[in-house]
Amino acid sequence: MIRLHHVPQARSFRVLWLLEELGLPYELVLHSFFDKSLRSDPFASLSPAGRVPAIEIDGRSMIESGAIVQYLCERKGRLLGVPEERPEWLEWIHFAETVAVHVANLTQQHIVLREDWMRSPTLMRLEAKRLERTLKAVETRMAGDYLLGSGFSAADIAVSYGAMIGRRFVPFDALPGIENWLLRLADRPALQRALEKDGPAQIYLREFYPAPEEEKHG
Repeated sequence: MIRLHHVPQARSFRVLWLLEELGLPYELVLHSFFDKSLRSDPFASLSPAGRVPAIEIDGRSMIESGAIVQYLCERKGRLLGVPEERPEWLEWIHFAETVAVHVANLTQQHIVLREDWMRSPTLMRLEAKRLERTLKAVETRMAGDYLLGSGFSAADIAVSYGAMIGRRFVPFDALPGIENWLLRLADRPALQRALEKDGPAQIYLREFYPAPEEEKHG
């Protein structure tokens, strides 16, 4: 049995979705970012940095969503693409963190820092532009309907999480390829099951968080 430690809407959603795609039995343990459960035992012994995901599997614990995705796919021999796509598959699995870091910075500015004086409007605008450029790079490098030419793979799971959350910070008007990709993914029964198990929103309570407009001087 696999035990997944998960926070709704967090990066651990990638692992939740993947487990549904692979049809693996698992137990889901829900946590919150907004209490001390991630920083206290017993969870701290699984994830010393107090972050999700963490899974208990094969008599050990693992952290880092990219590593967990790769391990589970290799363990099952599924959602890896065809052998000749191995370099691209690995590249996308790790590029997912490039997308996620901008999402994390925007989440910090818009949500975690609760007082206006703590936030940086300049940083919020800058990170929104960086996220938009990063998603544009995904759009231009897609190999058709999915990230790999052979079709849907775990690469789509890893990268699309950042796009799903990113649409709360960046308008998708100029990203039709990303919007259509997400619509295709939304039809997957495993994603629908994962979203149902994800539970009520804890982090992103608004549909969109606009960047502050730049002040005009002079």
